[in-house]
Amino acid sequence: MTEEIIIAGFGGQGVLSMGKILGYSGIMQNMEVSWMPSYGPEMRGGTANVTVIVSNERISSPYLNEFDTAIILNQQSMDKFEKAVKPGGTLIYDPNGITKHPTRKDISIYQVAATDKATQMGNTKVFNMIVLGGYLKIKPIVEVDNVMKGLEKSLPKRHHNLLPENKEAIMIGMELIQKC
Repeated sequence: MTEEIIIAGFGGQGVLSMGKILGYSGIMQNMEVSWMPSYGPEMRGGTANVTVIVSNERISSPYLNEFDTAIILNQQSMDKFEKAVKPGGTLIYDPNGITKHPTRKDISIYQVAATDKATQMGNTKVFNMIVLGGYLKIKPIVEVDNVMKGLEKSLPKRHHNLLPENKEAIMIGMELIQKC
């Protein structure tokens, strides 16, 4: 099993940390992992994306032009990466701010209304964990317990009190995701 993923959106949406947590989760399951971030000098508010590969086999190269899954969090990323999903692949997106919804018929398309739900919860910082939960519902490549270990590893100790809230956000994302 090899899963090649692109996660793309604005800086500040937790794109890179979502990829890092997914990578750590794969490591916790003794999988091979590649994590390659890309972002502009403006960081917060600018575009950011991360390529994550999780595999049971050695990873030959972290550079990809096509992906099994694209997780899209803004319109610019939709414009750039919708066409990069392999035929038969999966595209997951948060509809907030998307004006041109995906139209491909050769891929599976899902929505997860993470922005709206995080706002309702009063904590927009869990937005990326809601999205990650939606992804894991569709593609359970790592176990939620290992995601929590990855989250614990990536969060500073002073924020470990937020772990239960993040686990709740993952579970909410699993419930929210809908096929388009």
